Amino acid sequence: MGVLSNLEPAEVFRYFEEICGIPHPSYKEKKLSAYCVEFAKERGLEVNSDELGNVVIIKEATPGYEKAEPLILQGHLDMVCEKEPDCEIDFENEGLRLVAEGDTISAAGTTLGGDDGIAIAYALAVLASDTLEHPRIEAVFTVSEEVGMEGAAAVDLSMLKGHKLLNIDSEVEGHLLTSCAGGCRANVMLPAARQPWEGGVYELTIGGLKGGHSGIEIDKGRANSNMLMGRLLLALKDETSYSVVSMQGGLKDNAIPRETKALIVVEKGDEERFQTLIAETGGIIRREYETADPDISIHAEKKGEETVTALTKECRDRALSLMNLLPNGVQAMSAEIAGLVETSLNLGVLTLDEGGLTLRYALRSSVQTARDFLAARMRLLTEQLGGSMTIEGCYPAWEYRKDSPLREDMVRIYRELFGKEPVIEAIHAGVECGLLADKIPDLDAVSFGPDMTGIHTTQEKLSISSVKRMWDYLVEILRQK
Repeated sequence: MGVLSNLEPAEVFRYFEEICGIPHPSYKEKKLSAYCVEFAKERGLEVNSDELGNVVIIKEATPGYEKAEPLILQGHLDMVCEKEPDCEIDFENEGLRLVAEGDTISAAGTTLGGDDGIAIAYALAVLASDTLEHPRIEAVFTVSEEVGMEGAAAVDLSMLKGHKLLNIDSEVEGHLLTSCAGGCRANVMLPAARQPWEGGVYELTIGGLKGGHSGIEIDKGRANSNMLMGRLLLALKDETSYSVVSMQGGLKDNAIPRETKALIVVEKGDEERFQTLIAETGGIIRREYETADPDISIHAEKKGEETVTALTKECRDRALSLMNLLPNGVQAMSAEIAGLVETSLNLGVLTLDEGGLTLRYALRSSVQTARDFLAARMRLLTEQLGGSMTIEGCYPAWEYRKDSPLREDMVRIYRELFGKEPVIEAIHAGVECGLLADKIPDLDAVSFGPDMTGIHTTQEKLSISSVKRMWDYLVEILRQK
């Protein structure tokens, strides 16, 4: 008996549990891709897959729906893999440990991958059904969405006949998404010159942060552990003699980092002042974030006295300048839509090792020229400090379509089913509709989904009752010609 075996809709939760049992981090989706291909073959459905692992499954219309316009169901196969510091799960080889409690499903110590495993589960349940009425279904499952939408950029959709697309990658029930920001990933690199340093070796840890999705929660005022580490080390610079051996913070560029560690060496005679500054700066940071991020912890653990190879003073100072001067967070709000972030960036991953300092950012904007100008500013500062920057994984904004028969139908059906109006919304996070619209002329797309909270964090939860309501909604959308 599975953890979710007693939940309704049974077929949706059956497939969701099977998906959660198959490792599928970004760039490692091949096992889940193969599962989807085998699913289609077992049922005699047309299936296409490519070298990346994108999968397209086609099921012909049921009797009476042969002349109805085909409908594309779309979601992504990969998930953001975050875990608690004490969690030993191997995301590349182990499934998730599901927990069903009350009205929610979560995963013990890790992200759940409801973003976007629930989309795949919905689509598989539709494709497997012998009783649902529907037009021709064209299910498109893409890879590497969470790392730049690389699957959507490469997928071949020439076999599709549909021009209406349901993207099931929204996290708020009753909110129909009709446009989103575009984005890219910026990789900033700074060479690291080193020399021997003698003194007390300490491990600095900044943790306990809320984290979150860099598109959805970027405007919530939450702390970024990588940025806090830069600030903490800057506070030490003028009053202690120290250098940095290594740093590591964050796992994904599109997740606000929750924990950052640094190994530093402090010269003898400065260790007492070092401890005082850590306590003082930590207190300042905690007071500043006591409302938005109240559980921040900052501490230093002494590892011993030794001579280590650490950054030269000049290189340390350039690294601190880069970490503190490059922007982070919301850069501009939309002038057209109240409360919508227009442009932002997130320092998601920080690494300092023998190869140098690497900073990985997720850049987002609904205005491409604003995003490009932000990247140009970052490059200018980086190069002035002796570093370099590359841009990759660019994807376009999904522009609002004024004339959308699909949106009108979905609003009407939602009203009829639930007796209230859905919210029509633009979001700062990215979905794949913009890229897919470049491949399918006159694409009419809407994104929806069940309630999820804490996505891209270990606090991710999926509402059981909302999954049921949105399944009923999907079934009704399919049933109407």
